[in-house]
Amino acid sequence: MGYDVVIVGGGLAGLTNSLVLAKSGLSVLVVEKKAYPFHRVCGEYISNEVLPFLKSMGAYPEELEPAQLKRFQLTSVAGKQMEMPLDLGGWGISRYALDEFLYRRALELGVTFRLKTQVEDVHFQDNQFEVVLAQGDIIFSPLVIGAFGKRSKVDKVLDRQFIQERSDYIGVKYHIRTEFPGDVIALHNFAGGYCGLSKVEGERYNMCYLGSRKHLRQYGSIEAMEEAVVKRNPYLKQVYENSEFLFEKPEVINEINFKPKAPVEGHILMSGDSAGLITPLCGNGMALAIHSAKLLSELILTHYSPKETWDREVLETEYAKVWKKHFALRLWAGRKIQRLFGGESASNLAVNLGKRTPWVARRMMAQTHGKPF
Repeated sequence: MGYDVVIVGGGLAGLTNSLVLAKSGLSVLVVEKKAYPFHRVCGEYISNEVLPFLKSMGAYPEELEPAQLKRFQLTSVAGKQMEMPLDLGGWGISRYALDEFLYRRALELGVTFRLKTQVEDVHFQDNQFEVVLAQGDIIFSPLVIGAFGKRSKVDKVLDRQFIQERSDYIGVKYHIRTEFPGDVIALHNFAGGYCGLSKVEGERYNMCYLGSRKHLRQYGSIEAMEEAVVKRNPYLKQVYENSEFLFEKPEVINEINFKPKAPVEGHILMSGDSAGLITPLCGNGMALAIHSAKLLSELILTHYSPKETWDREVLETEYAKVWKKHFALRLWAGRKIQRLFGGESASNLAVNLGKRTPWVARRMMAQTHGKPF
């Protein structure tokens, strides 16, 4: 069985690629190891840079009534606070709802899905891929897009450099009901990490934090670590004590790595987090995933033809250039700015900087956001 394009991973990057490619008439298969809808560890905030594109694709989920986020709040480990407007603004929506919405839209456009299916291996030979599925099926395609997220079995198959390096970061996510302004996205620091809080659809709030695997080992459990470390921030302590937690247990992901990645590996075209993970200062990984997918799928449509001879090297080279042009500086800036978070002195400095020199804070925030496209 063959397709023009096989996409490994059905998150935002994978779904967005599938929408653009299928709308232009290519046959597309998306392989996703889970079944929609499901929760993902994610900040669940998208800056308004994506709005023109999503609306042009009929892919903005207006009927889900995303929360409109207009202000940014920052607190230090000790509880110092500053607030500023989100110049570009954004919206909050759960991945549970958004991914399901985009999945339904992709089905309407003729995208084929293999859900609850793991990719075991990917071989490239004679200018064609063989994608080996866990059930033993082999899918043939001239193009494979890697949209498998932060860490994947395919990363190990490809022996990617970052997968060999240990990372101290873990991600933990809850949905809660709480008393908090519906137009604010907050970033609360604690020792070794920081926690985002913002409204999504309905009366739910997303509470997602980046913490230290070292602290988890030290205290033995998520709950004990939160008691000893996370709740040292008085704002977070108040959230824990005055909120209704809606999950039976948190969503957790281990060893989140922000090291640079290559946008093309083993001739697989990487998209979204598979190509590079932005530090979650304002949750802009969602916008980056959507934008990177738009750029990649449009390049495929420019350089690939199922009925004519095409040049793989040109496509790969052009994508690497375009990806670097749009995202390399943004990811680098995010890694540098992250140094102002997760420590008592550094977080106090970040809050004081925002209060005393707001123009610097606005410029730093602009580095984590893109421009409307």
